[in-house]
Amino acid sequence: MKAVLGLCSYTHDSSAALIVDGRLVGFVEEERLCQVKHTKAYPELAVEWLLEEAGLSAKDIDAVGYNFSAAHYLRAVPRASTLLLAAETRRRALPRALGFATVAGRTMARQRRLADKFPRARVRSLVHHRAHQTYAFAASGFEEAAVLVVDSLGETQTTTIAHGRKPSPGRPVLRTIHAIDDPASLGYVYGAVTMHLGWRRGDEEGTVMALAALGDPARFRGLLAHAVRTTHDGFVVAPELFPPRTLRSGAGRVTPRFVAEACPPRRPDEPVEEVHRDLAAALQERTETVLLHLARIARRRTGSPRLCVGGGVAANCVGIGRIVEEGILEEVFVPPAPGDSGTAIGAAAAVHLAAAPQPLTGIEGACYIGPSWTPTVIDWGRWPGLRTQRLTSDRARAELLADQLAQGRIVGLFQGRVEAGPRALGNRSVLASPLSEGVVDRLNATVKFREPFRPFAPVVQAERAAEYFTLGQPAPFMSMASQVTAKACEQIPAIVHANGTARVQTVRPDQNPFLHAVLDAFARHTGVPVLINTSLNVKGKPICGTPEMALDCLTGSGLDALLLEDWWVTKR
Repeated sequence: MKAVLGLCSYTHDSSAALIVDGRLVGFVEEERLCQVKHTKAYPELAVEWLLEEAGLSAKDIDAVGYNFSAAHYLRAVPRASTLLLAAETRRRALPRALGFATVAGRTMARQRRLADKFPRARVRSLVHHRAHQTYAFAASGFEEAAVLVVDSLGETQTTTIAHGRKPSPGRPVLRTIHAIDDPASLGYVYGAVTMHLGWRRGDEEGTVMALAALGDPARFRGLLAHAVRTTHDGFVVAPELFPPRTLRSGAGRVTPRFVAEACPPRRPDEPVEEVHRDLAAALQERTETVLLHLARIARRRTGSPRLCVGGGVAANCVGIGRIVEEGILEEVFVPPAPGDSGTAIGAAAAVHLAAAPQPLTGIEGACYIGPSWTPTVIDWGRWPGLRTQRLTSDRARAELLADQLAQGRIVGLFQGRVEAGPRALGNRSVLASPLSEGVVDRLNATVKFREPFRPFAPVVQAERAAEYFTLGQPAPFMSMASQVTAKACEQIPAIVHANGTARVQTVRPDQNPFLHAVLDAFARHTGVPVLINTSLNVKGKPICGTPEMALDCLTGSGLDALLLEDWWVTKR
């Protein structure tokens, strides 16, 4: 037996994955268990669950794949001297060199800490983008594809293009053919403007993407075009607007010139004004332009008609939708966990492929691969204001849920194994009817407690998706925005954002049988096979990974009911 543990740890979005004899046993983000969103802690609860799931102990782990390489951070230290050549970057040279050297030292110390936890394992550090690439390609099921990774920073790389092939079943091979290094970083720019607009970098970029639909990009189009200039092989970032990062806390991410040409920074408690909407719109437009440019380069450099996209910027569903609708590729794939948490899977897979002969299995299309729970062990006395009803069959559960949704109720759904990634895909979801008057306002104000301009995603039966959405390809992980049809605008305008798009999830019966059955029953009630699907959580909290978290969400929000496995739970 060969057991390989993959870890994303000591950085944001801690997670763990386990591969035993080539089979993916499971994967879960630590936040779903510890209730701390984007936790940086060692994923103790995630590892504990994986070992129990496989019947192993820490001593049975043969190898640990860690998703960063200390040596590659050190590459940035001598390169920092080039910043001395320009007046606008000179003051950043020494802090940058010291910052990258410090992080390299921390990474080595973290690897030693992991070695202590798994005494018989060899700890292998992976170049961060290689972990992203391996996961994105292995999960796609493609026999051959271009692989584009775009994020804020992986050691020194911010953008890579690789060519993935499978010369034999279950044995993906990747070759990086192009890389762009920091300080040219699309993720860094998006995060910097997110902070400038008053939201949390690394958490609320999606809020800025939603806000962008309400603004006019023309106002700041020239500024962002200058800030992020495309080149024949990629892009560069203007240091006079976005200074090179130092990896040291407190360093500013925008310059006084950017503030003067854009707007003063907005505090989180200040109202959102037209200037903020316009800046968000220009940022989003420029991001889409650069992503399209990179997709064309990937297509040209690899010759492949298929594209896998990973990294934090792959969570920009509007940008991914633009790539799809541009028609330069036959199919685009984004894995369910494209950000750093998913590199735990990529790290484990890469280590396994380098050391073991068995093919990889269980990764392709895998989404529902986290813990499941038995609700009969719940101490219902902790929530005395609840009423419960036991439902004996999946059919009864689906029919009741669809009936309640058709009546306008908003219901949490907790079933099966926890989804991978930032989107709730029917196992840890909040469902609502798109036909209910005022449903978006009610969801934002009383259930999610978030900004009123935030849209909600539709979930649709895959076989009927073309009636409402123009995407033209599957979207099982809610990772791409689609234009909508006239039928959607007429029947379900609640799911159409201000820019005429919707972040759609398509569902086949074999992907999520229960969710598909609920959609089928809802269609019989209403004639529409579409529901609103958002994550089972409130703003600032992680998606509910445990029954207790789900029950707290029910009692602490405007949810009308919760379907918790085979229990129908309502408030008195």
